[in-house]
Amino acid sequence: MEKTRNKTTDFISQLPKNIFSGFVVSLIALPLGLGLALASEAPPISGIIAAVVGGIVVSIFGGSNVTITGPGNGLVVVLLGAITTLASGDLYQGYILTLAAIICAGGLMIIIGQLRLGILSDFFPSSAIQGMLAAIGIGIFAKQFHVMLANSSIKGDTISLLTDIPNSISQLFKPEYNEIVVAAAVGVLSLLIMFFYGKIRNKYFQLVPAPMWIVLLVIGLSYYYEFFSDAEYPISASLLVQIPDNVLSNFPTPDFSQVLDFKFIGVVIAITLISSIESLLSIKAVDKLDPMKRRSNVNKDLTALGLASIASGFLGGLNVVTVIARSSVNVNNGGANRSANFFHSVFLILFVVLFQDQLKRIPLTALAAILVYTGYKLSAPKNLRDVAKIGKEQLLIFFATVIATITTNLITGILIGILATLVIHFIMNKSVLFFIKNLFKPNVLMFKEGENGNYFVSVKNFSSFLNFFRLKRKLDTIPENQDAIVDFSLCDFVDYTVQESLLGYQETFKRKGGSFEITGLDIHGTSSEHPLAVRSLIPFSKKIKIGSTSTLTKRQTDLQHIAADFSWKYESKKNENTSNLNDFVFFKIKKINYRNNAIFDSASVFRVSDVEFSEGEFIARTLVRTTILTINLKKEIPKFTLDREGLLEFVYKFAGFKDIVINGHPDFSKRFFLLGENPEKIRLLFTDELVLFFESNPYYHIECNGNALLLIRKERLASIKEIKALLDYGTRLEKIISKMQYEEILLKSPKIKY
Repeated sequence: MEKTRNKTTDFISQLPKNIFSGFVVSLIALPLGLGLALASEAPPISGIIAAVVGGIVVSIFGGSNVTITGPGNGLVVVLLGAITTLASGDLYQGYILTLAAIICAGGLMIIIGQLRLGILSDFFPSSAIQGMLAAIGIGIFAKQFHVMLANSSIKGDTISLLTDIPNSISQLFKPEYNEIVVAAAVGVLSLLIMFFYGKIRNKYFQLVPAPMWIVLLVIGLSYYYEFFSDAEYPISASLLVQIPDNVLSNFPTPDFSQVLDFKFIGVVIAITLISSIESLLSIKAVDKLDPMKRRSNVNKDLTALGLASIASGFLGGLNVVTVIARSSVNVNNGGANRSANFFHSVFLILFVVLFQDQLKRIPLTALAAILVYTGYKLSAPKNLRDVAKIGKEQLLIFFATVIATITTNLITGILIGILATLVIHFIMNKSVLFFIKNLFKPNVLMFKEGENGNYFVSVKNFSSFLNFFRLKRKLDTIPENQDAIVDFSLCDFVDYTVQESLLGYQETFKRKGGSFEITGLDIHGTSSEHPLAVRSLIPFSKKIKIGSTSTLTKRQTDLQHIAADFSWKYESKKNENTSNLNDFVFFKIKKINYRNNAIFDSASVFRVSDVEFSEGEFIARTLVRTTILTINLKKEIPKFTLDREGLLEFVYKFAGFKDIVINGHPDFSKRFFLLGENPEKIRLLFTDELVLFFESNPYYHIECNGNALLLIRKERLASIKEIKALLDYGTRLEKIISKMQYEEILLKSPKIKY
C-alpha cells in the first residue's frame, strides 16, 4: 500500500516535467511524422496518426519508461516499397493494402512479445545491423533529395535515384523550371538549418528543435506573401502538405483482399522484422540514457507496439515503433515516465485540430530536407570509418549488407549480412566444424563465489551472435549492484557483437553501483587494435594499425607552457577513466568518451581537461567537446548547482525545480539560479564573501557533488586565454571555500543537524 502511494506521489510530482518534455518532443514529432509519411508515399496525416496512437497505447500498455513511439525512419524504405509494390498503378490502393499489412504485422509483434522472443534481436551481428541502417539512410537520402529540390517525378530504385541527382540539380538552372526554384531554395535552406543547428550552442535558440524552426520559418514565409507582399506566393499548392479537412472523422478502410498473396505476406514479414529490430535497438539505446537506471521490459513493449500498430492501421496510420531521436529528446528534457509519451500525443492532437491551416502551408521540400539530413546521419562517412577501425572483416560485413539491401530488399540484405558474418567467422577460425560441433553445447558456466562474493561467469568454445543468448540469459540474472566477472580464457573465439553487448552491461553495472569485469581476452589475437575487435586464439597474420603518435599541436604546446607556469603537470593522451565525472548532474545523462589535454597539480586538487561526450543516440547523437575544471575539496560541503538566471530557468521552475533564494542578496537571486537537495545547508554555505565572489566575477556553470566542484564556461573547447581565466577563477574560489569554517557554522545553527 505504501509502495503504491509513493508511486502515485512520484507520478504527480513528475507531472510538470513530463508535460514539458512531451511538448518539446511533439515539436519534433510533428514535422517528422508528416515527412516520414510523405517519404513512404502515404498521406501526410498517417504519420501523425501513428505518433498519436503510439503515444497513447504504448504509454498505457508498454514496458519501457522514457521511450517515445511513432513512425520510424527504418520503416520508410519498407513502407515505400510496400505501397508501390502492392499499388498496381494506384497508390491509394497500395496504401490501403499496406494498412492491412501493418495490422497483420502488429498481430505478429504481439505474438513475438507474448512468446518472449525479444531475445531474437541478439541473433543479428552488429556490423550487419549498422549496414542495414546505413542502407536505409541511403534509400531515404536518394528518394528525398529529389523531393527537396521540388522534383517528385523521378522514380526508380535507390541506385537510379542516386545517379539521377545531378539531373535534379541541373534542372533548377533551366528556364522552364523557374516555378519550382523557390520551393527548392526552401528545401536547401531547410537542409542547412538541420546541418548547422547543432553548432549554435545557445540554450535559448535550442529551446526550439531544428525541425520546428524549419516549420515556423516556412509558415512565416507563407504569411509574408499573404499579408505583406503584392506578389503571389511562389510555391504551388501541389508542393504543399495536403491534409483533409475532416481528418478526425474520415478514416480509410484497410483492404485485406490480398492477405494470402505472396507479395502481401512478404510485406508483412518485412514490416514485422524491421519494426521489431528498430524498436529493440531503440529500447536498448534509450535505457542507457535513463537517469533512474531502469531496464525496460522489451517483450511487454513489443506487445504494446503491436497493439498500437493494429489501432494505427485501422485509423489510417503508419506502423508504430520505438524511436531513438525523440526518446533522447524526452530524456534530455526531463521526461521521467511513460506519461511524457502520452502528453506528446495530446499536443500533436492539439496541433492538428487547432493549426490545420498552418500545416497546409508547409512545403514538401522543407519536410524532405529534414529526411535528407536523417538519411545522411544514418549513412554518414563517419559511420563507415568507425566500422573500419574495428577491423577489415567488419567492413566486409557492413558493405555486404549495404549492397545487398540496396540492390534487393531489407530482409535479403540482413540475411546476406548474417551469412557474410558466418563465412568470415569460418575463415578466421579456419574451420566450419568448430562452430557446428559447439553450437548446441552449453558454453556458459556461472556460480557465485561465496555468500557475498563475485558472480563468476566462464565462457568456453566460442562466443558470437549465434550463441550470445546463452551468456545473456545468465548475465540478466545477476543483480546490477553486485560484482560480476566474465572470463573468456577458455573461449577460442569472441566476436565484435558480443563485446559490444558486454560494453552495455559494464555501463549499466557501473551506474547501479556494481562492477562488471571482463578477463581472459589478453591471450587472444586481434584483427585490429580497436578495443572491441574480434579476438581469437588462432593468431592473425596481420594487424591493422589504428592511429599513431603525432606531434603536439600549437594549443597543446601552449597548454604545456601554462602547466609549467603553475609548476603543474600536463598529459596530452586520452584518458577513458572518467568515472569521477559521473557524479555531476551535467554528465548524468551524457556518455563521456574520454578526457585529454589535462593540466593538474601534484596534489590532484585542480584538473583542467578537454572532455568529449555524446548527447542522444543514433541519428540524434551529437558529439560535444568542452573544457572543464574539477576541484577536489578538502572538506565536504552541500551538493548544489549554480547557473545563470534566464528564460530556460523559468521553464525549469514551471517544471517543478525551485530556485534557492539567498537572504539579503536580492541581486544574486535575480542573476543566478541555485539548485540543491538541502536548501538550509546551502544558504549557510553561501556566505557574504562567497556570494560577492560570484556576483563580481564572470559567469560559470558550477556544480558541487559534495566532495568536488565542476566548472564549465561554454560547451566548446576553451581558448588558451579562457583556460587561464578559468584557472584563476577556480583557484580563487577554492581558497574561499577551503578557509570557510563551514562545520562550525553547522554546529552553531540550532535548525540544522550536522
